[in-house]
Amino acid sequence: MSVWIGVDLGTQSVRAMAVTGSGEVLGSASRPLTSHRDGPRHEQDPERWWRELSAATREALRDVPPERVRGVAVAATSGTILLTDRRGDPLTPGLMYDDRRATAQAERVNTTGAAVWERLGYRRMQPGWALPKLLWLLPGAPPDARLAHQNDFVNRRLTGHEVATDLSNALKTGVDLIDERWPREVLDELGVPAAALPAVVRPGATLGTVCAEAAEATGIPEGTPVIAGTTDGCAAQLGAGAMTAGSWNSVLGTTLVLKGVTRELIHDPLGVVYSHRAPDGSWLPGGASSTGAGVLARDLPGRDLDALSAEAAACPPTTYSSVTYPLVSRGERFPFAAPEAEGFTLGRPAGDVERYTAILLGAAFVERLCFDYLDLLGAPADGEIVLTGGATRSAYWTQLRADVLGRPVTLRENAEPALGMAVLASGGGTGMIRTRAVVDPAAPRPDEPYLRFVAELEGRGWLASGAAGHARERTAR
Repeated sequence: MSVWIGVDLGTQSVRAMAVTGSGEVLGSASRPLTSHRDGPRHEQDPERWWRELSAATREALRDVPPERVRGVAVAATSGTILLTDRRGDPLTPGLMYDDRRATAQAERVNTTGAAVWERLGYRRMQPGWALPKLLWLLPGAPPDARLAHQNDFVNRRLTGHEVATDLSNALKTGVDLIDERWPREVLDELGVPAAALPAVVRPGATLGTVCAEAAEATGIPEGTPVIAGTTDGCAAQLGAGAMTAGSWNSVLGTTLVLKGVTRELIHDPLGVVYSHRAPDGSWLPGGASSTGAGVLARDLPGRDLDALSAEAAACPPTTYSSVTYPLVSRGERFPFAAPEAEGFTLGRPAGDVERYTAILLGAAFVERLCFDYLDLLGAPADGEIVLTGGATRSAYWTQLRADVLGRPVTLRENAEPALGMAVLASGGGTGMIRTRAVVDPAAPRPDEPYLRFVAELEGRGWLASGAAGHARERTAR
């Protein structure tokens, strides 16, 4: 029985899983990571990434016969980078995905590379993206300094030699995902030395094999293929099994994230949807909303959410007179860009159960509006919709989302990023993906309150009239 190792190198922890081709988890383990934060600064110690990854893989493989292990792949946080020397040892701390000290560099990057970023569909880079942070790190660095993304650093330790980076992690460093190369004309103007950048490959390419020193540290057998990974978001999409054109993974936790698959690159004039490149060359468009379950703890502090779900399910409303736009913090990112957006409630909920239902309904409406906007951009959504994230623990909320979308939704047994990396290491084996349930709509689609919600967003000047009109048109179909 063959076994593949998936590793998720996150912000708060590193997790490793040993998984068979049928999806049986033979071993798993996690180890904590710590950050150093100070205002816009967010750093981690790269050496700790390696130590904790090694401890996690050793434990995950404790009961796995070495001869069964066929490959390992590592996911990492998107936009996290450091500089290393030629031996791969760190010259700087790891600047995490949300380190925002490179504000001035981001402006320079956006001015210099505007045409390329437009062609690639994301229009502008943010200060937390990797290329601005690279420009922030390079002044004063030694001539032999090399860029390493978070998983590049540990992949080099695993193989014992220089490794290519994957297109997924290189997206925020400015890699040309269409031509699959670094845009040298832009990088030359920005002063990024060619020697500082690794080669680029698609996720799923073989980078090398585990060396003897790494085998001793990690417990991964020497000679095991090391496979190019992805960002953690793409890894979760792989773990959810949403990898065929038209399928989507909707992740609802503190906030809402949608990621799907298209054959062609989607261009969004607002820049709220941008695409990664899949191992097979297709595209993985996605967007992240600032709405989600994070509002529940703020608006219903101390309440038993399971009890509220049970009460709401026992007495489902005949009409949805109240709906909350559940914005976790000021400003929206998807399905529209509105830095000034704030949460609101239409109607007057009477009691905690109605307040709870209004929040859940609003999140479901935002999810539906995301799909309406994706349809406006030409992205197909006729495949499977897989729901993951903490919200799926509520059967009531899951049913409500199916009712609002008016179509079945799928729940998986496991959709962790570490599982996604085991899937990638195995060459994309779908046998690892296990379905827990398919939830069909059980009530008429609540179109009237949805359109009232859309009209409110439009009336406040946040949702463009074209997007609002398309939502109305799709509802009328």
